[in-house]
Amino acid sequence: MADPSLSILVIDENRARAAIIEAGLREAGHDRVTLIHSMAGIARRIQEAAPDVIVIDLENPNRDMLEDMFQLSRAVRRPVAMFVDRSDSTSIAAAVEAGVSAYVVDGLRQERVKPILDMAVSRFNAFARLARELQDARDELEGHKVVDRAKRLLMKQKRIGEEEAYALLRRTAMNRNRRIADIAQSLLTAADLLGDDL
Repeated sequence: MADPSLSILVIDENRARAAIIEAGLREAGHDRVTLIHSMAGIARRIQEAAPDVIVIDLENPNRDMLEDMFQLSRAVRRPVAMFVDRSDSTSIAAAVEAGVSAYVVDGLRQERVKPILDMAVSRFNAFARLARELQDARDELEGHKVVDRAKRLLMKQKRIGEEEAYALLRRTAMNRNRRIADIAQSLLTAADLLGDDL
């Protein structure tokens, strides 16, 4: 469920439609709602407003306008709910690819604004969590590769076994209060500077 204290930016060139969205948000308890009625300088205006969530309503958007909005969605890294009057499968796929959290076709009614906003925020948070987990997994995998390379270097230079090499890395990390992967990377960097074969 969306937090009523969220700062919400509504972008809509049609003032009457923007008023419907604003009314739906205020009825749902959201009092930090800002309206923008012009696309001129939109990126700068979004940066100045620093909203938690962005709601975009586009009447009969052409491909260029949709692409501009999708580019904006990629750049802002915030939940974006986009309302359009009509769409096609290509535009829907592009919206998903751009990270639009909710893409609603022909569905702007005051009573639907809050549930759609809640869904957009939830979907954005879930996607962000998955992206963080993926990056953590990649970092961990890269860390394992670095540790393995450092172990091989120690085994070769000190003529020790794999367990001893790992124990040496681990002991050094503990003594310096650093991660094993950081110690391994330092060792590899030093070896590279000294011209030692990895």
